[in-house]
Amino acid sequence: MTSDYQSDSNFPSQSRQDSPITSALFNCNYLFPKPDVADPEGLGLVAIGADLSPETLLSAYSQGLFPWSNEDEPIAWWSPEPRCVLDPSSFIPSKSLKRLAKASSWHWSVNSAFEEVIHACSLPRSYAEDTWIHQEMIQAYTELHKLGYAHSFEVWEDKNLIGGLYGLKIGQIYFGESMFHRQSNASKVAFWALNNFCQHTDVELIDCQLPNPHLQSLGAGIMPRQLFLAKLNNWVSRPSLDWQLFSDKRYLVNQLAHTTAPILSQTPNAASAPFFSATHPNRKD
Repeated sequence: MTSDYQSDSNFPSQSRQDSPITSALFNCNYLFPKPDVADPEGLGLVAIGADLSPETLLSAYSQGLFPWSNEDEPIAWWSPEPRCVLDPSSFIPSKSLKRLAKASSWHWSVNSAFEEVIHACSLPRSYAEDTWIHQEMIQAYTELHKLGYAHSFEVWEDKNLIGGLYGLKIGQIYFGESMFHRQSNASKVAFWALNNFCQHTDVELIDCQLPNPHLQSLGAGIMPRQLFLAKLNNWVSRPSLDWQLFSDKRYLVNQLAHTTAPILSQTPNAASAPFFSATHPNRKD
């Protein structure tokens, strides 16, 4: 969990009735190799090249690949072995995080400040000066946000953004990309909110990409790449609730600690909200 494009001309129609297969879910000018063929040793690197257009990114993610390279390098496409994943229903916050939430006056939101979140995630960290979230990546994922595929979770103290994360949702899987915090535990709260939200909007899995101690301390586990890829088409091809519908709502962080009731009950008209297909050519607002 780590340029201008044509936004809608090549996206398949929502009314499409045939059963999509992973490699054809999104139109793309490139044919990505199968990870187990291109990377039999499981080192993770599967392909180099292509571009960061919405069609290419969505096609790659739906096949289990994601881009990860420095700004002055060719685009590298990765499919880790093993994969770091989390079932949202199995997420259990630590006792200390629960205590913090119960006493907190913070709020959290969905898609209220995507560009602020991705820019914050792109800043160099204390342990590294370089960042792989360069300007071309920011533009690409911002375009995916406008199309309804990239989503951010924010944590607020009054009007101040103190933490968050962003990633892509295709069908019933959320591909986490990066998180940040400006106050201790704010990114953990964002991750907790993500898990809570996924449980009640028909998202079955959070892909955390590469295993690391921080994510594993939050409950993430590992899945063999072959199993992940075998299940992936089922996740990406099924619809889930449209997260863009919740961008004007903020939720109390302390409610995360007191209830597991669907947050949708707090949102007007959520019961009749439309579902978002993996192949939906969503609005550009």
